[in-house]
Amino acid sequence: MYAVIKTGGKQYRVQPGDVIVVEKLDGEAGSNVSFGDVLMLGGDKGVTLGAPLIAGAAVAATLVETRKGEKIKIFKKTRRQGYRRTNGHRQMESVLRITGIDGAGEKAKWDGETSLMTKAEMNLRARGLAPRVEATEAKVKPAKSPKVIDAAPKTEAAAEKPAAAKKAPAKKAAPKAKPASTDEA
Repeated sequence: MYAVIKTGGKQYRVQPGDVIVVEKLDGEAGSNVSFGDVLMLGGDKGVTLGAPLIAGAAVAATLVETRKGEKIKIFKKTRRQGYRRTNGHRQMESVLRITGIDGAGEKAKWDGETSLMTKAEMNLRARGLAPRVEATEAKVKPAKSPKVIDAAPKTEAAAEKPAAAKKAPAKKAAPKAKPASTDEA
């Protein structure tokens, strides 16, 4: 089942389990948000269109985080006048996890766990810079691997350093050609 909702002057097609980024909404991380502006529902019973909204339909979501969006650069210039101005802006946005859709006699609910991990924390974990929660909870010693015995004993000749590679001979410079003279006698 899916729904088309309207928030922040934009429309979003959502289904349970989706993560969407919308204009900033009030609330703390982990709070529940409900959208009553449902424009369309689609599911097993077919598509239901609103005129403009579907009465009694609602979409439930959990607020994962509120953050600043990507930086937008503003650059103004008037040519041949020496006028240049650079500015930037970062819009506040909210990240939502859709947890359920209710309306038109159908209900759809997401059975998964709502993770409140922020984008910054996910990036740090992906690069291996943040401590993993699973590793700290369960401290299991890895089993010792059996030693591998080399069948061929090392000899002294093999232990010596290999001979240095020969250098390529230097290239000879081509003799300079005399310029043709333009004097004719």
